[in-house]
Order: sequence, then C-alpha cells, then structure tokens
Amino acid sequence: MIKISRKTKETDITCSLNIIGQQNINIDTGIGFLDHMLIALASHARWDLAITCKGDINIDDHHSIEDIAIVLGQAFAQAWRERSNQVGIKRFGQQLLPMDEALVLCAIDLSGRPYFVSELKFTREFLGTLSTEMIEHFLYTFALNAQITLHLKPFYFNNNHHLAEACFKAIAYALADALSIRSGENSTKGML
Repeated sequence: MIKISRKTKETDITCSLNIIGQQNINIDTGIGFLDHMLIALASHARWDLAITCKGDINIDDHHSIEDIAIVLGQAFAQAWRERSNQVGIKRFGQQLLPMDEALVLCAIDLSGRPYFVSELKFTREFLGTLSTEMIEHFLYTFALNAQITLHLKPFYFNNNHHLAEACFKAIAYALADALSIRSGENSTKGML
C-alpha cells in the first residue's frame, strides 16, 4: 500500500493506493463528478484507493483537481515501479472502450518518460461542479507525476458525461494491461 499526503495553503490531501487490490474504494474530494471518475478508474483497474481532499473549492475546482492528480500520480509512480522490480510488467497497455455512443482509445507506456497527448474537446463547460477543462489538466498532471506516457483519442461522442467516463475507464483497462506480468526485458536500455 502506497500512502502519500500533501498539504498546502489551498489543499489538504491524503491518498492510499494498492494497484493489486480488492476494489476497496473510498473517495471524497469535495467534487462529486471527480469522485465518480476516480471511483470508475479504481473500480475498473481493480485498485484499492482512498483519497480525501479538503480544498478551496469555494474559489473554484482547479487547486483541488491539480493537487489530487499530483498525489495520485506520485502514488502510482511508486506502485508501478515497485511492481516492475518485483515481478516484471508488460509496460505497454491499450484499450479501445465504448460507452454507449462514445468511443475512446487509450494507449499507455509505463516508461518513466512522462508525456501526455489528448484530443478532448468537451461541448459543456461543467459536468456537475467539475470544469470540463480540468479533466484534461487532471490527466496531464497525473501522467507527469506518474512518470508515464498517456495518449487519449476520442473517436466520437454526443454525451459529455459518457466521454469523460469512457476516458477514465479506458485508462483503467490500459493501466491494468500495462501492469500485467511479463518476464524478460521490457526495454532495450535494460531499465525503465
């Protein structure tokens, strides 16, 4: 179990993560739609995940979302590196995920080289109290702190809720794929 805390003048966050878990999930960020997305991520990735955040959401959602992504990314970076050292991992993962009318492709490399590419173009400003512009920022910040390469490509959608949820679920399955056990070298460099 990886545990990370972060306390600033804007947020107070605790996170515990077990990437080989039993789907024990307890999320309370103060932002309902973000809770919904993190529950989807942890559930479909089969993680144990607990996150609490007390943030200045009276100002807006930016600080909480960004800092949660930092903390979760740092926890995931530790977790995937530990797993890679213990059992060996596939490293690359991908998922083409439909959610009703939405279709999203996710590709991931657990490489230690952080990079993020996406083509998310939401047509609503908010989903609940979550600013849709912050979804991409959350994923970018998570990828950088997790030290992974993350690509997301939506092919089409009509419903913004479905697009967001398809992204988080596709990430969950792509991460599970990348974390699957694979013996032998997973880099021509000899290390990730």
